[in-house]
Amino acid sequence: MSAVANNTDNAGGIPTYKHWSLSKDNDGIAWLAADRADERINTLGEELLSELDQVLDYLTVNAPKGLIVHSAKDAGFIAGADIREFEAFTDAQSVTEKVKQGQSVFHKLEALPFPTVAAVDGHCLGGGYELALACKYIIATDADDTRIGLPEVKLGILPALGGMTRLTERVGGMKGMTAILTGKMYRAKQARGLGMIDEVVGVHAKLKWAARRAINKKRKFKGASFTDRMTNSGPARNLLASQMVSKTKQKANPDHYPGPYKMIDLWKEHRDDRDEMFAQEAAQIGELMVSDESRGLQRVFHLMERLKGLGKDKEFKCRRVHVVGAGVMGGDIAAWCALRGMEVTVQDREMKYIEPAIARAKKLFKKKSRSKHEAAATIARFLPDVDGDGVARADVIIEAIFENKEAKQELYKSIEPRMRDDAVLATNTSAIPLEELSTVLKDPTRLLGLHFFNPVAKMPLVEVVYADNTSQQMIKRGSAFCGQISRFPLPVKSSPGFLVNRVLASYMLEAMNIYDSGVSKEEIDVAATHFGMPVGPIELADTVGLDICKSVVGTVGGKDTTKAVERLTTMIDDGMLGKKSGEGFYKWSNGKPVRETPESIDPEDRSKIDALAERLMKPFLDECKACSADGIVEDDDLLDAGIIFGTGFAPFRGGPMHYIKNSVKA
Repeated sequence: MSAVANNTDNAGGIPTYKHWSLSKDNDGIAWLAADRADERINTLGEELLSELDQVLDYLTVNAPKGLIVHSAKDAGFIAGADIREFEAFTDAQSVTEKVKQGQSVFHKLEALPFPTVAAVDGHCLGGGYELALACKYIIATDADDTRIGLPEVKLGILPALGGMTRLTERVGGMKGMTAILTGKMYRAKQARGLGMIDEVVGVHAKLKWAARRAINKKRKFKGASFTDRMTNSGPARNLLASQMVSKTKQKANPDHYPGPYKMIDLWKEHRDDRDEMFAQEAAQIGELMVSDESRGLQRVFHLMERLKGLGKDKEFKCRRVHVVGAGVMGGDIAAWCALRGMEVTVQDREMKYIEPAIARAKKLFKKKSRSKHEAAATIARFLPDVDGDGVARADVIIEAIFENKEAKQELYKSIEPRMRDDAVLATNTSAIPLEELSTVLKDPTRLLGLHFFNPVAKMPLVEVVYADNTSQQMIKRGSAFCGQISRFPLPVKSSPGFLVNRVLASYMLEAMNIYDSGVSKEEIDVAATHFGMPVGPIELADTVGLDICKSVVGTVGGKDTTKAVERLTTMIDDGMLGKKSGEGFYKWSNGKPVRETPESIDPEDRSKIDALAERLMKPFLDECKACSADGIVEDDDLLDAGIIFGTGFAPFRGGPMHYIKNSVKA
């Protein structure tokens, strides 16, 4: 690792560093604060690790009573590796050598002969948690933003700075591998329950006292339980590894995402040999990091960070939201806003139309809340409002009624006179251009589209739709609102179908045409998932709702939509709306489609599946190119981001425009 200059001009002759702050208190305890220079958050870059190596050399010679590692940043402990540095690696061996150097630093931390404590407040992820695992004791606050975990699998790699080795030692193979394979980020109390950390304190102010107490009492991790240790034994590993592979295949195709399977093999084959575990971590991450799949997932991470940045305008703060329309979309939008801490009023024609939304909201709050008290406090912010009194107080008003231009316009005429001048007026229309909707407003510049996707609680993207005359201030406020409810805002030019539905309409229309040609719905969906889509287009149509599909296909499907619209109309008239009615193209049971797998589907017949996948994806990709040419979003990177997070487009491919460009190069 490259050397980083330091000096010893501070009090007591303790060296100073660029990215770390080292001090010693009156009890002889050393306090080491991570404080990456010129960055809002701490990430493990090469310089930071190199300096840590120097710090540990100094502490080895000048041994304190104990060492407490913490953060000087308000934004958390250490969020993980600096992914920007990944791009510099071009070959597996270079990655492996760098990782081995990083491992040696953490080995040095682990070997210190005095008590060591990681004091965590905020995010402690990836390499940050691997650093904590090298300490003898880990304490974390129960703050809302504290998260513990190893999410490397989401980048197509594995935790290679000792994370696989130390976590499976600490909590056993079953718990450890589950955390690693899912990439889950745990709250402090959840992590404590699993044994991933040793102690939880209420707030930041208590953290330093708890850390000091741990040093004075020479506390260290007590070791995994006998039961947990046994899950690392040879016979257990063989059985559990087989189960892990089966479960992982339900979510990740090994052809698309090799990382999880390499992790399982690594643990299964080498868990009995600690040194070999470390060596294999370094070797395997080298191969994975430079793979096309990991490059694609790294690109997705950067796209996600760009979308997050669009929602960070601090000038607008939304406290009250008014939603008109308590159907599935409107009610779920309202529930999500309440869950994110806002006061929400929900309007519909009669109370009986709001009651189902309240019932769904209660289920969501129970699932997402940490306690009954928190769930009760959230439902108290979800207020039925038949008369629409909340309009006058709201910072954001969202119209989510049925897709009818005249009905929406009548609503706007009644709302506009009662709104505050600085409030955002938004529509959740899925396809109607704003230019058509805003003609009835005295100030058409204030109408904005906030297009959520179903299911609201799971889909991370919101299209922030604007017309040529939309106020820039409203666009910024709409984007800031999305950020405040933990959603990615994507500014999109108003046009039929906007971005996501315009692309999906062509895709689903082609799927229906193929279906009408005699290909089974199961075979169509298999081909799409083989390409890398999360679900097939037929299942997607059922999930979205065939009534919504008809509206979108009819509006933006282009030519040759007659047969598809007729089919959808007949199914809708027969009450077959898809998942929400229990039957559409598929019959649905317990929220899952009932599949009839005909003999014509042969997973081994790759050429047939590849050909069908290519036919399915061609209109999808062609429409992406058309959207790019029409300037629907600012650039192709944002187009890729919108399609990935709005449709689930195969993340390992890095986005449709990225995929198209690479395919042409190939």
